[in-house]
Amino acid sequence: MIIGRFAPSPTGPLHLGNLRTAVAARILATDGFIVRMEDLDRVTSSREVAVGQLHDLVRIGIESTDRVLFQSDRFAIYARYLNELVARGQTYECFCTRREIREAAAAPHGEVLRYPGTCRNLTETERVERRLARPPAIRLRVDEAVRALGEVDDIVLQRNDGVPAYNLAVVVDDELQGVTRVVRGIDLVDVTPSQQHLGSLLAFRPLEYIHVGLVVGLDGERLAKRHGAVTLADWEATGRTPTALRIALETTLGDREIGSECSIEDIFQRA
Repeated sequence: MIIGRFAPSPTGPLHLGNLRTAVAARILATDGFIVRMEDLDRVTSSREVAVGQLHDLVRIGIESTDRVLFQSDRFAIYARYLNELVARGQTYECFCTRREIREAAAAPHGEVLRYPGTCRNLTETERVERRLARPPAIRLRVDEAVRALGEVDDIVLQRNDGVPAYNLAVVVDDELQGVTRVVRGIDLVDVTPSQQHLGSLLAFRPLEYIHVGLVVGLDGERLAKRHGAVTLADWEATGRTPTALRIALETTLGDREIGSECSIEDIFQRA
């Protein structure tokens, strides 16, 4: 059984890069396909945007074969798994700000920025002092031998505002929804080993991961609003149809390695 999924964050309209990944995920899911909304951040996400994203997916022929789940409705589920890890001593409190992490772990260009372990071995006294100034996030405590290999990181499981982190939610949801093949953007390839490790700690089924190349603008940079016609609405404004977009996206996926970049020009040339 190959069950796939597409899980966008409803923070704005889907662009052609998102839609290309969705098409790839749907093609490679032969026995079921799930759409899930990763709306953990209630400030930046909205149900209205989610409805618009679902509408765009339907218009290019992509529908969920199961009901659409919203992660913001599932905090209690994530808490249960987090509490299990905490009880087993596989987490620790982290008081670092994003800026502190960037400065302490500044990596050379092209290398993955990893958490330097600043809060990993704090004493109880040090943790008490830090709690007075800042609520902690919760990180996964990766075994030193595994961490030394350089692929698995002490990923955040819960933000310091109490919101479940993406890394925990996505791993739990893929397991509970029966996903067997994850097709997503290549920009997430570096975090995949950490998510696989988390899944193994929770005794979840191993998943197959396939990473799709990004869509880039004519300047070679990752697709963004500044590049022009980047959403389905923009596409239609040029006189092209949603069906033509689906065909164009499928064609770009078929004529290159799935992990290779695709330019927005390539997509328009195939319509």
